[in-house]
Amino acid sequence: MATMHTALIIATLLCSLAAGFVFAFATVVMPGLRKMEDGDFLRAFQLIDGVIQNNQPLFMLMWVGSIAALLAAIVLGFGALAGVDRVLLLTAGMVYFGGVQLPTFTVNVPLNNQLKRLDVDALDPKERRSVREAFEPRWNRSNSIRTACASLSAALMMILLIRL
Repeated sequence: MATMHTALIIATLLCSLAAGFVFAFATVVMPGLRKMEDGDFLRAFQLIDGVIQNNQPLFMLMWVGSIAALLAAIVLGFGALAGVDRVLLLTAGMVYFGGVQLPTFTVNVPLNNQLKRLDVDALDPKERRSVREAFEPRWNRSNSIRTACASLSAALMMILLIRL
């Protein structure tokens, strides 16, 4: 039980950091970038995403670590927990993997990669507008889902920790 409890504490911390990361994008980064001209918006997003895509170590520790720690907590906790506690843990995992990681890898990262390949300076203003309109609303919708799900998942793990 001690190993599962430790894994759950680490998962809660790292998933909470992931929730804060996507929350910051939803409430600060994207609203700030929204005010930029299309070309500047696209370039700024490329630069921000470039830091992440270059495997920034602390980001990678948080993001990949949240996946590993939550999987470890679920595997270790499945047999150790019962009833409501097991349901809390499994629900936190389903919400995190289905509502945070799945949209990340099926929507946000592919959109980021499309943007990454663009030579913004080679686009005329109409093309920049078109690229931004295809990117920004879809990316923001997906990030809103990630934010809500990451926050809910972290809250469920906090509730479980209080109960243990």
